[in-house]
Parts: sequence; C-alpha cells; structure tokens
Amino acid sequence: MEPFHNRLQAGQLLSQQLKEYAGRQDAVVVALPRGGVPVGFAIASRLECPLDVMPVAKLGVPGHDGVALGAISSRGVCVLRPETISLMDIAPDAIEAIAQRELTAMKQRERSYRAVRPPLDLKDKVVIVADDGLASGATMLAATRALRHEQPAQIIVAVPVASADSITELRTEVQNVVCLMVPDWLTSVDQWYEDSAPVEDAKVMEYLREMSHGYVAARNNSHAAGSMQKPPQGGTANRLY
Repeated sequence: MEPFHNRLQAGQLLSQQLKEYAGRQDAVVVALPRGGVPVGFAIASRLECPLDVMPVAKLGVPGHDGVALGAISSRGVCVLRPETISLMDIAPDAIEAIAQRELTAMKQRERSYRAVRPPLDLKDKVVIVADDGLASGATMLAATRALRHEQPAQIIVAVPVASADSITELRTEVQNVVCLMVPDWLTSVDQWYEDSAPVEDAKVMEYLREMSHGYVAARNNSHAAGSMQKPPQGGTANRLY
C-alpha cells in the first residue's frame, strides 16, 4: 500500500466510493477539524453536498501526547479508553482537567468556524463524517455519538486509512464505514501521507468559505440548467467524479 499524496487527493479517492450520494438533497458532509477538513472538502466538492464541521479533540496522556486516553467533542460528548487510563495510571481529576482544557480551546476555535459556516440542520439527513484517518478511533467515536443528538437519518464514516480495530468498533455505532486502506499496523495517521503538514484554523475557514460559496453557486446553476432543458426521454444526466 502506497501513502496518499495529501489529504485532498485522499478525499477525491474516497468520493469515488460515495457516488451514490452525489447530488442528493439530503446528503451532508461533516468534517473533523482540522485534518479531516481537506478530506471533507474534496468529498463535498465532488458529491456537490454542503460541508459542515464537528470539532473534536483527542485527550492526550500527560507527558505522552501521542497516546490518546480518549476524545471529547465540542458538544461535551467524551469517549474514554479505560485500558489506557489504567495502564498509565491517570487520576480522574487529571482526566477532568485535560478534558476541560481541550473543550475550552475547542469552543474558541468553533466560534471562529461558525462566523464562516453557521451550523447546518442535520435532522433526517444522510451525514457523511470525514477525517484524515483513524488510529484509536476515539475522536471519530466522540463525533458520531455527538452527531446522534442532531437526529440524522444515517451516519456514514468516510476515512482514507484506519486501523482494523477502529473500524470494527465504529461499525457497531454507525450505518456504514467507508475506508480505502486498512494497514496491518497503524501507529500514526501521518505516516500514510507524503504531505502531512498540519492544517491551520485559517485554512479550515478558507475551505468552509470556499465550499459554502461554491455549493450555493453550483446549486443555482444546476437549478437554472434544469429549468431550461430536460434530459432526453429515458436518459440520465452525466456527472463527473
């Protein structure tokens, strides 16, 4: 298995596995900032779906930030890994302090995102949740559990690369998981990208702004074209992927 060039390319490849949702009025792509936003942007652009975000933060083990003890969403939904907490002997008050710190920082970022993209109504929608990859899967689990409160019709997880364990766990939580690569051993998502440079908040807002304007324009053009001409009897409109 070869690594992806970057997150945009990974999202474009993922969109090919999600063609059935292209152009659907009830489909929405929700990306996990920050690394998941380029992936979600590419998917939403190809499928002509609106793009939203669901801020989620990994809760790192003190002194070992690369190790996740869990994750928390901006809605306050927290997913913990008891085996990691027990192994690293992390006290409950330390977990609470970490969660509160991440939640405060996340809410500050979310205010900036919402100035560009107000939250979408996800009730009765098919929600495609995108990230750049899953190692432990805790962040995606927190996101999908938070999204349930929005009462979507379906939740579909879409990621370029993931561990087998994370996929197994998520399949008990959502309607479908779409993944391009499941390596035998995955310690870091970044190792599966030639360009794994961090995605800054300014870039997240740029993607949201571009997608919001581009989606509205595409919809308006589509409606205008549909009012001017109809496809031939028995024919279907062509889409490019």
